Amino acid sequence: MAVSIEDIKKLRNMTGAGMMDCKNALAETNGDIQAAIEIIRKKGQAVAAKREDRQAAEGCVLSAVKEGFAAIVALKCETDFVAKNESFRALTKQILDAAVAAGAKTLDEVKALKLDDRTVEEHITDEIGKTGEKMELGAYECISAPSVASYDHLGNKLATIVGFNLEGVSAEVGKEVAMQVAAMNPVAVNREAVPAAVIEEEKNVAIEKTKTEQVHKAVEAALKKAGFNPNHFDSDDHIASNITKGWITEEDAAKAREIMAEAAEKKAANLPQQMIDNIVNGRINKYYKENVLLEQEYHRDATLTVGQYLDKEMKGLVAVEFKRVNLNQD
Repeated sequence: MAVSIEDIKKLRNMTGAGMMDCKNALAETNGDIQAAIEIIRKKGQAVAAKREDRQAAEGCVLSAVKEGFAAIVALKCETDFVAKNESFRALTKQILDAAVAAGAKTLDEVKALKLDDRTVEEHITDEIGKTGEKMELGAYECISAPSVASYDHLGNKLATIVGFNLEGVSAEVGKEVAMQVAAMNPVAVNREAVPAAVIEEEKNVAIEKTKTEQVHKAVEAALKKAGFNPNHFDSDDHIASNITKGWITEEDAAKAREIMAEAAEKKAANLPQQMIDNIVNGRINKYYKENVLLEQEYHRDATLTVGQYLDKEMKGLVAVEFKRVNLNQD
């Protein structure tokens, strides 16, 4: 039977599928709209199975809040072209709104949510059929706290949410801290929240770096005392090059190597533990200031930490949790 343009438009409005896909589905089902919908959905399932091994590295990241609850959803796809498609962005927003309304706590809960009597996963499969690209719900994060805030960065590849210990935090203050999280990518909200393994690794690195620096300083001092320019002996390649240029002799090189080895051995065996501990503690404190949210410099006023900014805005106010989802590499 002939397929009317009205039925094609109706099916397209119901499914979002392309005009030709709608026309072909209606022709195959002799104009039966419901049967045509099933054909279009099955096409989406087939495309999804075929694209399963593809990489979904692009997508759309959105956040939202309601009283005491905030969430981020990342719907991923293969290309930026599809990520900017209005239908794709609208689906991301639908999923996010449903998750916030339900107070969903996990990714699996979100996938099982219903949109128009069908699950989120089924809707994603439908969208795959429209675009021909692999799609997946790539991330879901949420926070429950007395006050919450969110921030979506321009381009919808990055979003953050933050929870606070007090009620009544203004939207402006909340957004400022959410923007701080987006820009500065802290590892934890406070010192206590930094994993012990991370600090242990930072300490080990700091110890080795401190020892290397102290030995290097001792070697430079020994070379200078012997009348040598330390810059001429900072590597074997540099020594060979300087001999070729006539800046130092083979005898100079041999003598300098002897001095360096002796000075390095002597200094390594006599490094004051208290000095090492002091320097390492200083480096760990610097790590905290650069990577802990409440100790970071506030991005609009370097004279304040984020913690000081919050306390200034509302006495006793602190951030207690944050989440950050970024599809781009930091």
